[in-house]
Amino acid sequence: MPHAGSTAPGLALVGGIPPQRAATRGRIAVVSASVGAGHDGAAAELARRLTADGFTVDRFDLLDLLPARLGRVIQEGYHRMLVRAPWVYQRIYSSTERAGGGGPIARALLRTAEDRVLRALPQGTGAVVSTYPGASRVLGNLRLKKRLHVPVLTYLTDFSVHPLWVADGVDVHLAAHAIPAAQARAAGARDVRVCGPVADPRFHPCDTERRARARAAFGLPQQAPLALLVAGSWGVGPVREVALELRDCGAAVPVVVCGRNETLAEQLRGDGIEHVYGWVDDMPGLMHAADVLVQNAGGLTSLEAFASGLPVASYRCIPGHGLTNAAALDEAGAAVWVRDPADLKTVLCDLIDGPLGEQQRATGHRLFAQTPDGGPAAEIARVHGTGLSDGDRKPPLPRRRRPRRLAATAAVATAVWACAVGTGMATNDDGPGLMHAIGNGFVDAFAGHHAHRQGAEHS
Repeated sequence: MPHAGSTAPGLALVGGIPPQRAATRGRIAVVSASVGAGHDGAAAELARRLTADGFTVDRFDLLDLLPARLGRVIQEGYHRMLVRAPWVYQRIYSSTERAGGGGPIARALLRTAEDRVLRALPQGTGAVVSTYPGASRVLGNLRLKKRLHVPVLTYLTDFSVHPLWVADGVDVHLAAHAIPAAQARAAGARDVRVCGPVADPRFHPCDTERRARARAAFGLPQQAPLALLVAGSWGVGPVREVALELRDCGAAVPVVVCGRNETLAEQLRGDGIEHVYGWVDDMPGLMHAADVLVQNAGGLTSLEAFASGLPVASYRCIPGHGLTNAAALDEAGAAVWVRDPADLKTVLCDLIDGPLGEQQRATGHRLFAQTPDGGPAAEIARVHGTGLSDGDRKPPLPRRRRPRRLAATAAVATAVWACAVGTGMATNDDGPGLMHAIGNGFVDAFAGHHAHRQGAEHS
């Protein structure tokens, strides 16, 4: 079943709408992807708010709508790449950024989902929201082909906007801050609206008493400063190195969340890190217990920290979006980017008990307090209510044409992502073997792309 969740269980696929909801506001679909937890987390919070406002909300995972279980292959390949060869991800991210989007292989893959997405949308759907770039591409194409006749919105979950986020055909892009909004416009988006961030309402500032209770619940020391170290639901990046640096610098006691990476958790315990957790259901409580957040990706967890009044440091970030998010958050004054390990202790002390921490807490508070007109869920509701006909949509800004070489690079990068990284890594544990597998992936993908071009020229 393609639904990750629905406010109308059992009725979503056949298009039934509960009478009490049908009489109120209508139906909205939210399409995400289980690539990490950030895209799904934003989708869940948007769905919760829209449901509270009286909408029937149907949630879908794009990976479930790709044929032949390709979505899970891509998910596993992406996961393995971040864990085993992050430099490959950086190359893919940079090449597709320069090319202005994905290559022909990625486009062909996403086209296979169009019919499935269209069939999955329940009868009576009045708007569709994407929280994942691939979903935006699929939905935008359906709008351009006039196969989907309801507004499509993209909620930008990151502070930095890769060109893949901006899909032709999407009616409205929603941004948490002016910086991602400006980046979206520069990438070609026409209707971009700054609507503020989303976070579960359990993430909020706490008083001294609640903080003490949270520390007791997690068995944490009551008096010592605590640095909460997170690395996403997969626990990727140089987490062991950072945990040891946090402990050894003496600024704070490290409290490490490894997500579903149990191997990492065991390694950290073996390293003598005392406070190590796997998957944590009560992240609001853990943030209430902490004094500072140290993160490496800049996604939803950072927004949750801002909502909790917790200052944030970006440190030893993962390649690709981790680096660009760190730069954007630093530019916004929301999170400090620690580039030099020699500065780690000084920055942490300033964030925990200094003017930098006060400044960041104020910035985070303003980010949520100044959310205009009810936030992104309210903007989605307004677009749903007013509708956007095909004639109302603004044409996309013209994109700069890129050389064929960059398109080929993007195609090769996509092939490596889905094939070489996903399979080669599973069977190559040593460095030379991994290099050989990835190198062969580049050669095979380029050969296929070159043969396709030659065949087209001869025909």
